[in-house]
Amino acid sequence: MIHLPGGEFLMGTDGLEGFPLDGETPARKVTVSPFHIGRSPVTNQLFAEFVDVTGYKTEAETYGWSFVFWSHISKDRFSEMVEDTVAAAPWWCKVSGAYWNAPEGPGSDVGKRMNHPVVHVSWNDAQAYCHWSGTRLPTEAEWEYAARGGLIQKLYPWGDKLRPNGEHRCNIWQGKFPEFDTGDDGFTGTCPVDAFPPNDFGLYSVTGNVWEWCQDWFGTANDRNRSGANPAGPETGTGRVMKGGSFLCHKSYCNRYRVAARSSNTPDSSTSNMGFRCVIDAPEN
Repeated sequence: MIHLPGGEFLMGTDGLEGFPLDGETPARKVTVSPFHIGRSPVTNQLFAEFVDVTGYKTEAETYGWSFVFWSHISKDRFSEMVEDTVAAAPWWCKVSGAYWNAPEGPGSDVGKRMNHPVVHVSWNDAQAYCHWSGTRLPTEAEWEYAARGGLIQKLYPWGDKLRPNGEHRCNIWQGKFPEFDTGDDGFTGTCPVDAFPPNDFGLYSVTGNVWEWCQDWFGTANDRNRSGANPAGPETGTGRVMKGGSFLCHKSYCNRYRVAARSSNTPDSSTSNMGFRCVIDAPEN
């Protein structure tokens, strides 16, 4: 983990690229206390150690299925493996046997992806891992403070240009979503957590690759629970905050690989592009 001193920063955005309905705006002053945060999302290797020690079963395993992106499913077995699709987003397929250790369903595995972020983990699964490891999920404010890497109101962890000097800095979608991903950044699914350079705080994979669960309930009102010192979000809700975007994000559909961007899902949901990273409180100096 990396120690961060905390302090005041501008959270959210006033920029035209923001989505007001998501609660990204306005930019507001927020203060966070010192904390330690994982250099990367929790990997398959770390999650496997947790499962080996505890025998834990994820909610996807309990339910018997999880959501997989359509083009990652074997064409030869598509009709056999896909039980249903999401009406509003038919590229999300309900696949029996799609779990953290079988990300594309039966016949797939993570043997060569141990340094990739674990996926098909719900918010509740992330909580269980944190409880076992003596950590917790970051608040949205902590996550955004860490992701910004000390930069002020920049779009990305490295600045305002998505591809500075023509270089890819994150794992997102290239091509026409959802028909085809050219993989110009080197990947069409998850990638190793250290495949791209870290931000100035030393954090890897804070943009793209996988969405990361945060502690907060999701809300859009700019009230006292989302500003000031150590904001923790609404007291109740139906979805938990996710930050960072994923390998499926594209400007034409989900321009949410910006550090101010946010989304949410229900705490028991799991997909092939959702993971998490952990934090630990640090004493005040």
